[in-house]
Amino acid sequence: MSKVRVLIVDDSPTIRSMISNLLGRDPEIEVVGWAADPIDAREAIKQLNPDVITLDVEMPRMNGIEFLERLMRLRPMPVLMLSTLTQAGAAVSLHALELGAIDCIGKPDFEGLAEKVKAAARARVRPVGQRQPGQAPIQGYRPGSKILAIGSSTGGVEALDTLLSSFPSNCPPTVITQHMPATFTASFAARLDRMCAPKVQEASDGAPIMPGHVYLAPGGAAHLEVTGGSQPRCRLVTSDPVNGHRPSVDVLFRSVMRAYGRRSVGVILTGMGRDGADGLRAMRESGANTVGQDEASCVVYGMPKVAWEVGAVERQLPLNAISRAILDLCALEIRGAA
Repeated sequence: MSKVRVLIVDDSPTIRSMISNLLGRDPEIEVVGWAADPIDAREAIKQLNPDVITLDVEMPRMNGIEFLERLMRLRPMPVLMLSTLTQAGAAVSLHALELGAIDCIGKPDFEGLAEKVKAAARARVRPVGQRQPGQAPIQGYRPGSKILAIGSSTGGVEALDTLLSSFPSNCPPTVITQHMPATFTASFAARLDRMCAPKVQEASDGAPIMPGHVYLAPGGAAHLEVTGGSQPRCRLVTSDPVNGHRPSVDVLFRSVMRAYGRRSVGVILTGMGRDGADGLRAMRESGANTVGQDEASCVVYGMPKVAWEVGAVERQLPLNAISRAILDLCALEIRGAA
């Protein structure tokens, strides 16, 4: 199997050396070159034809966002953005993901960079005009008694944009774990709240879980769980990472299974790895309905693929059909339920 060919685009010689050394340890990756700014990168891409680019946000002559926008319009290819883990960096990184970057990596630790490079090489890169558009809120939804749990990772920003934009203001209570660095989730939740009919917020410990609200697990610091009872609540748990992630989709799904059983719907969206597959299977075995994103509409068909293979997913659907399907499932009454 041929190696993944990577071009590093960064104005800092120190950062270029760090990334090169890190990626050079992986036998499945070859760093084929580097560029100090987007102008040099343009020529390097023509000459080297890399499989993946790592791209810094702040650079001379042209910033990374401007270059990414031009690249995705003229020569779409897998790009990993490098950004500082600050609030300002989070806003820029989210914009990069909207423009088509596969993922964003925090500087200077570069956690999981090699695996993300390899996942990016397998990702489906769509030109700007071919990405899933936001949809108008679905009309006529009649609330049921179920809770909705969603897990996503690489490609999840675009997927959640599409999914939640079609949710009505009286949507089922919804909890989400999206793999994302600390500081990014607050900005992401705020942006979703501006563009969607329901109230979207970063989950806080003890927050009551209510219809018409969407709760996004905070990045990096804790797992999101839900509690049952007369007033369901969010619970943030600072235990060890699961499947290499904190927050973990498996942790969320298992808590939903324990608290709600068949009074829940589980959804697994685009992402690398297998996080969420076992938890979703536990939900299905408890009587919950489960849906997975299909391969053709995923940026990375990793998490949904494993979930399908282990029998966790009842139905696979294209992204633009999932909202209607899960709202229909959430509206179904449960016979014999207490």
